[in-house]
Amino acid sequence: MPQVAAPSIGVLDSGIGGLSVLREIHHLLPQHPTLYVADQFHLPYGPRPVAELRGYVQAIAEYLMGEGAVVIVLACNTASAAALYDLREKFPGYPFVGMEPALKPAVEHTRTGVVGVLSTRTTAEGVPYQRLLSRFAEGVRVITRPAPELVHLAEEQRQDTPEGRAIIAEIVQPMLAEGVDTFVLACTHFPFLVQAIQEVVGPDVRLIDPSPAVARQTARVLPPGTAPSTTPHRYLTTGSPALMRTMLRTLINVEAQPIGLRWQGGILVSDHVSEINKN
Repeated sequence: MPQVAAPSIGVLDSGIGGLSVLREIHHLLPQHPTLYVADQFHLPYGPRPVAELRGYVQAIAEYLMGEGAVVIVLACNTASAAALYDLREKFPGYPFVGMEPALKPAVEHTRTGVVGVLSTRTTAEGVPYQRLLSRFAEGVRVITRPAPELVHLAEEQRQDTPEGRAIIAEIVQPMLAEGVDTFVLACTHFPFLVQAIQEVVGPDVRLIDPSPAVARQTARVLPPGTAPSTTPHRYLTTGSPALMRTMLRTLINVEAQPIGLRWQGGILVSDHVSEINKN
C-alpha cells in the first residue's frame, strides 16, 4: 500500500532568506513537519520580471502541494509581491501565507517620523507595498531602498568582512542622514544581517523583522485537524545541496542533508522518491 505523507508546512524562497521565517515556524510549531524549497538556481529574485517570477513560484507551490504541504508560506517578499494574489486566485481555498513589509509597526515606533525600508525592487514596486504606504504612511516620511547587494551578502555570509560592512554602510548611511530611526527589513534574507546592520546604524536605531508575525499567521491558517507528527523536516534546493547544508548549520543550527532539485520544462523534478510514492 502506498504511504501517505504526513501533512506538512511548505515554505519557499529564492535562497536561504526564508530560513529566517522557517526558524520562527519551528519555534512556534515544533511538532509540525516542514518542507523547505530554496530556488537558488534563479537567485536573486529581486531583479527578475514579475511574469517570470510568477511562473517559478507557481511551479514550486505545485511541487510542495504534491509533496503533502497543506499550507504554503511564501517566505520571500519578492515572491509574495509577484505571485501571492495569483496563487490565491488559482487555488481558491488553499491557505497561502505571504510576506509584506512591516510598515505599520515601523510607523508606530518611529520617533523622528522618518522610516527606512530595505527591500528588493519587485517588492518596492509591487501593488501590495503601494497599498501599505497608502494605509499606514500618512504623516511620516518613508524612504524605500532596494538593496539586492544585501541578498548576496546574506547568501554568501560576507557581512562581517570589511567589504560587507562597507556595502551595508553605503546603503544605510545616506538614509540615516535623512533622519531614519527605524528600518523595516523587507526581505527575508536581511534578518541574517541584523547584527552587522545594527553595528553600522548604532544601538538607537530599531530594526523590524516580520518573521515572528508570519509564523503566527501560519499557525492560524493551518487546516483544522492537522495533527503533529514525528516526520522529519525536509530541505530542498535547486542550487548546491552541500552549500545548503552548511547554511542550515550556520544560520539555524540544523543538521540535515538537503535534497537537490532541478528545473525541467518549467517544473521541478528530483531524484528523491517522495514518501507519497513509496511502497
